[in-house]
Amino acid sequence: MEFSSKLLEKAVNEMAQLPGIGKRTALRLVLHLLKQPAEQTAFLSEALLLMRNEIKTCVSCHNISDVEVCEICANEKRNHRLICVVEDVRDVMAIENTGQFKGIYHVLGGKISPIDGIGPGQLSIASLVEKVRLGKVTEIIFALSSTMEGDTTNFYIYKQIKEFDVKTSAIARGISVGDELEYADEVTLGRSIVNRIPFENTMKSN
Repeated sequence: MEFSSKLLEKAVNEMAQLPGIGKRTALRLVLHLLKQPAEQTAFLSEALLLMRNEIKTCVSCHNISDVEVCEICANEKRNHRLICVVEDVRDVMAIENTGQFKGIYHVLGGKISPIDGIGPGQLSIASLVEKVRLGKVTEIIFALSSTMEGDTTNFYIYKQIKEFDVKTSAIARGISVGDELEYADEVTLGRSIVNRIPFENTMKSN
């Protein structure tokens, strides 16, 4: 792709670093910004910089937050003894949109994937196990995607907590095998949470 401007080329190359954005899409977005009033681009730049510099991770659940403890964990009306284990913030948003879950979350920050060099120590598993060990949890809901990596992560966590007095369940397989939660429709995902099944049953079916 030939550029008539080095400034344009640099902007396109940076935009193309975003997931799912190729050079052509990046060029389209950059040219769109050029057509907008200068202040609109300034607002975008300011919002991105502010997010990058000021955003925090909840000290309790590891969700993205503006403050030390996120709004979900700080909400006294939520059931703090019911924890839904998810991969990342996109899954929290997807489940919250269903309006069916009234507990809190624990964001792992990924899934165990040896091929990608991701082991248990790189995820927030230890803090989840500690919550269970301290008797702060009555039920853990595994809500990772139905992939090999998701199932491996579920099973690893299950082995770490099975000796404690805690119920373990998994979202019902209304979510197709291999699907990511963020792409599931709200009704299907909501039913999968409500109709969750004992985790031991998922192992018998594998």
